[in-house]
Amino acid sequence: MPVVVVESPAKAKTINKYLGDDYTVLASYGHVRDLPPKDGSVDPEHEFDMKWEIASDSKKHVKAIADALADDNELILATDPDREGEAISWHLQEALTKRKSIKKTTPVKRVVFNAITKSAVTEAMKNPRDVDMELVEAYLARRALDYLVGFNLSPVLWRKLPGARSAGRVQSVCLRLIVEREMEIEAFNNREYWSVKALLDTPRGQQFEAKLTVLGGKKLDKFDIATAEAAELAVHAINTRDLSIANVEAKPANRNPSPPFMTSTLQQEASRKFGFGARQTMNVAQRLYEAGLITYMRTDGIDMAPEAIASARDAIGARYGKDYVPGSPRVYKNKAKNAQEAHECIRPTDLAKATEDLKIADPDQRKLYDLIWKRTLASQMEAARLERTTVTVSSGDGQVELRASGQVMLFDGFMKVYEEGRDDVVDEDDKRLPQIATGEAAKKSQVTPDQHFTQPPPRYTEATLVKRMEELGIGRPSTYASVVTTIQDRDYVRKEKNRLFPEDKGRLVTVFLMSYFRKYVGYEFTANLENELDEVSAGDADYKEVLNRFWRDFSASVGETMELRITEVLEKINEVLEPHLFPPNEDGSDPRGCKNCGVGRLSMRTARSGGAFIGCSNYPECRYTRPFGPPGMEIAGAIPPEGKLLGQDEGDNIWVHKGRFGPYAQRGEVTEENKKPNRQSIPKEWPPEDLELETAVKLLSLPRLLGTHPEDGVNVWSNIGRYGPYLKHADTTSNRGGTNANLEGLDEVFTVGMNRAVQLLAEKVASRGGRGAPAKVLREMGDHPDDGGAIQIVEGKYGAYVKWEKVNATLPKETEPADVTIEQALELIAAKAAKKGTRKKAAPKKKPAAKKTTAKKPAAKKTTSKKPAAKKTTAKKKADTDSGDVVE
Repeated sequence: MPVVVVESPAKAKTINKYLGDDYTVLASYGHVRDLPPKDGSVDPEHEFDMKWEIASDSKKHVKAIADALADDNELILATDPDREGEAISWHLQEALTKRKSIKKTTPVKRVVFNAITKSAVTEAMKNPRDVDMELVEAYLARRALDYLVGFNLSPVLWRKLPGARSAGRVQSVCLRLIVEREMEIEAFNNREYWSVKALLDTPRGQQFEAKLTVLGGKKLDKFDIATAEAAELAVHAINTRDLSIANVEAKPANRNPSPPFMTSTLQQEASRKFGFGARQTMNVAQRLYEAGLITYMRTDGIDMAPEAIASARDAIGARYGKDYVPGSPRVYKNKAKNAQEAHECIRPTDLAKATEDLKIADPDQRKLYDLIWKRTLASQMEAARLERTTVTVSSGDGQVELRASGQVMLFDGFMKVYEEGRDDVVDEDDKRLPQIATGEAAKKSQVTPDQHFTQPPPRYTEATLVKRMEELGIGRPSTYASVVTTIQDRDYVRKEKNRLFPEDKGRLVTVFLMSYFRKYVGYEFTANLENELDEVSAGDADYKEVLNRFWRDFSASVGETMELRITEVLEKINEVLEPHLFPPNEDGSDPRGCKNCGVGRLSMRTARSGGAFIGCSNYPECRYTRPFGPPGMEIAGAIPPEGKLLGQDEGDNIWVHKGRFGPYAQRGEVTEENKKPNRQSIPKEWPPEDLELETAVKLLSLPRLLGTHPEDGVNVWSNIGRYGPYLKHADTTSNRGGTNANLEGLDEVFTVGMNRAVQLLAEKVASRGGRGAPAKVLREMGDHPDDGGAIQIVEGKYGAYVKWEKVNATLPKETEPADVTIEQALELIAAKAAKKGTRKKAAPKKKPAAKKTTAKKPAAKKTTSKKPAAKKTTAKKKADTDSGDVVE
């Protein structure tokens, strides 16, 4: 049986149903190989040799195909009918050949079908071909370019702009579109203008609205009525004149349907009508395609197969009547510059089946199928016929003229089924007008002035962004969704109410690339490179020559930029963004002068998190900062750079500061004598700008000692730590041992009593099976005679043991704790210490009292042995500070 390989298991299941038991159908689960993300995966020094690696997730799928070929020595590659699909087939053939699963005698064929239907699959199997190496080379060129740009440009960003994550050949150009649109909006100055409308009555008592178009015998332009005073004069001019109908003109008009969907238009319309993102649209369409309901969804083509056109015309006639079927089929000219992308349009595989005829359970799939079905049918329907009427109303002296327009639908045509959505609605006078005749009087019912302001260009939606990329020739259908999604995943762009806003990171990356890599984020350069890649896929260009031309100049630019100092880069960005960050002051003073200290200059600085802020060059003497952006963006009540003074407590100033790791409260100031004043992190639940003196003093009193535990006399504390409020059962809060138990709320840190604390600690010990409970001491044996430190017999989980400092020596099973002598204890400790390699070693057989000189030596050692203990305390303090209880 031949082995047939497709991308997805869903597709495999559908195709297996059509082919039957004579074939073994397996899925590759997408791309099986990729370039490993390390240096040298593409080698420009050796004709752009590319080192491929089978992904760990793909190894089992490749093995399954190899195992199937061991029994069935024939391979049919049936991946998707585009460049990516061709590349997957090539990868599979290469990987299986290296495994020796494909032998010289193994027939390998490539089949393609534009729809997963029985007829399309059966026909494709009758017409196999070889893997199209021209399409593969176009893929190799794109993949190499993307690797070379990303792998060489991203490190430049990391070093020069902390927090920047990546750059990409198409992604960076797409980001530039959004950033430049935002800068247009910020630089926009609105302009006031007025319009005047009149509500007029016909002799038959019907009303219609007309707009003033001529005043003082002069045709009005948009800004001719610039003020409220001018508008009132215009109203007066109308009110003081009699008006009549000067002209009524009715013209027939046709409105033709939009062409069927291709990838970009489907993404745009799904965004307009359903709010779907580009990725969501493609995921839903993929499932419809794999279910055999629509044709392939990655295409630049808008033409339809002849049999599909015939089917559409039959469906239109059956559902809506012959009047809706045009005399001849509609033919749409394909826009694709490259034939390999010019597959058939996106359409239902069976045009006779509307959404209600199919059992589509998923609501998103149902919506998208309905959209595709209606658009496809509408594209082959008769045009809508309208009558557009324009009415001119004027005064007898010709000084005032108004105009009304409207339309009448004579035949709805394709609009009975579908009408294309709009991204940004434009006011249109498509109202229906009453019966009006030339020469009739037009009585004024109401004359109204309306104030308007010009609006900045709208921010992009995913739909309008894809449309703009398509217009500029940036990217291709298979990349639109991933590019638009990537810039959001990288936190360069955020989406709010379906509009795309650039983040600080995105703005900085764009300005950096525009300053040092302008050519490579140029719209024309990127579009021309796409055209060269299309020529490769058409067999009209050599892909290695394309790569070589690109790499020669690009590598030189990367080398030059790596030599730049960060301060130089930031100053360049300051210059470019100066109109945005430092607009001119009304008094003519330096907009970059620091008002806080009067000495330093303001400039943009980058934060480790990848964001940006405005800071003073006189740092650290002046700690003034403000948010990235124009002045006036400071939040009311926010903490200033020098800190916010809350008041005094016991003679100390109590401050709130913004620290590297978050806001914190501080008692007093940093001085030479007190370099580390008492500080306490402010919990995330408490807005630092709202913190009051009383609460800050409470925070600085932590950790709070509740008292000693009634069972063992060990201290119990309440505190706020990295993971919230908690209790600690230990001698000091810096002890690593002891038991911790969570408290329910922040307020409980300051109110919890000993009874509640004992209960919570007991519950915590019980929940972990006794782990963490203090060990029970059975006997106190006294101090170690040589090195000091208490020796105890302690009850353990697995029996009694001797404890001395960090040495725990288990008692032999036959030995009772009550019978252990100090000599036996010392022997057990020495044996355990030697086994562990502990520095301190006991000498149980020595008799200190017999030789005074010898007895003094251990005393000297005792002093030395205590030094590490002092270090241990310091280490504990450091560990406690690192734990995040106090940050600055």
